[in-house]
Amino acid sequence: MNKSQQRIYEQMGISPQVYAFCENIWDSLKDRWQEIDALSEYNQLKVIGAMQKNRVSEACLLGTTGYGYNDLGRESLERVYADVFHTQDALVRPQITCGTHALALALMSNLRPGDELLSPVGKPYDTLEEVIGIRPSRGSLAEYGITYRQVDLLPDGSFDYENIRKAVTEKTRLVTIQRSRGYQTRPTLSVNRLEELIAFVKGIKPDVICMVDNCYGEFTETLEPSDVGADLVVGSLIKNPGGGLAPIGGYLAGKRECIENAACRLTSPGLGREVGASLNALGAFYQGLFLAPSVTANALRSAIFAANIYERLGFSVTPGSEESRHDIIQAVTFGTPQGVIAFCEGIQQAAPVDGYVTPEPWDMPGYDSPVIMAAGAFVSGSSIELSADGPIREPYAVYFQGGLTWQHGKFGIMKTVQKLVEKGVILKDFGKQNL
Repeated sequence: MNKSQQRIYEQMGISPQVYAFCENIWDSLKDRWQEIDALSEYNQLKVIGAMQKNRVSEACLLGTTGYGYNDLGRESLERVYADVFHTQDALVRPQITCGTHALALALMSNLRPGDELLSPVGKPYDTLEEVIGIRPSRGSLAEYGITYRQVDLLPDGSFDYENIRKAVTEKTRLVTIQRSRGYQTRPTLSVNRLEELIAFVKGIKPDVICMVDNCYGEFTETLEPSDVGADLVVGSLIKNPGGGLAPIGGYLAGKRECIENAACRLTSPGLGREVGASLNALGAFYQGLFLAPSVTANALRSAIFAANIYERLGFSVTPGSEESRHDIIQAVTFGTPQGVIAFCEGIQQAAPVDGYVTPEPWDMPGYDSPVIMAAGAFVSGSSIELSADGPIREPYAVYFQGGLTWQHGKFGIMKTVQKLVEKGVILKDFGKQNL
């Protein structure tokens, strides 16, 4: 055991007991780290190849103002995204404010009054409930006469193919598939499982649009949902593809018609994608995408470490410590609000920004119960940076993600264990039982 390393962890508030417990687990995961390195290398070359193919130059890093006509960098970046995701087209804009906005844009631009939206994987993420109109809200799809239907996953997490077949009707125009778990403890969907589901739906109705909410899933596998039949993939740039550098933004990649529809909704009919100044964002967008495979790999390391730590401590974790990874989210179920709050306090205390503040649950817009969020991020709300959050409701699970560097992710998880010991959620002699 490296004494100088242990000493600096102690200076940062990690007890010798917590350090020894966590360090032993970290050292046992060397084979997993090699797998992550190979994945990162593959995706890094994919991104570089797309940038070289589209002749990205220094001029592409400069922005535009005003209307943004003839924005070389913006147009090149969208071709890069289309090549990375192997799609016909892409829309990548700072005017897309967040992941929920990107998803709302995709839905509202490709659905018309009288159409029906189907989710075959159960309830969508909380903030989409108001977009759809599950919870009434001004401007929802429901207000425009667009109906919604969902088919829940079976208890074992598999697709309910029988009821999906019944749910697809003549009115079904778009099928939305949330890849990640959201505030649920269901499994994240692998690209292979997405391929099976999309093929099944297309077998029933070939012209239906299959859209995948790809948030948190980018670069966690060598393939993306658009490689296996998704007509549209959507995500946020302050998650995986922004690499921790993008200050705002979202992307849509997919079939040309779907992207054109979205562009006309984002700006206005007749203007479409021709307007929308990139301001000073392009340099961060390009460099963030370049770093994204490596940053995502670091976040995967942090998630795997967290799963192994908390599974060893006896808590329910999803995914399990040895399961394959298809997003960067790690869920840990504590069963009490005290566990969720203590975990988030530990993450906050590990932050380089606002590490001195204490997160508290509050009634956030778009959620139906109090939510606690911990993040000391260089980009506000960036959940590719080390962060954790969760609703204060049963089963009292916390959702951990991010870490621009694996060193920060490792330290953050150690701080959560330390905080849980200090709060009495974990017994102080846990190390003797678990080492």
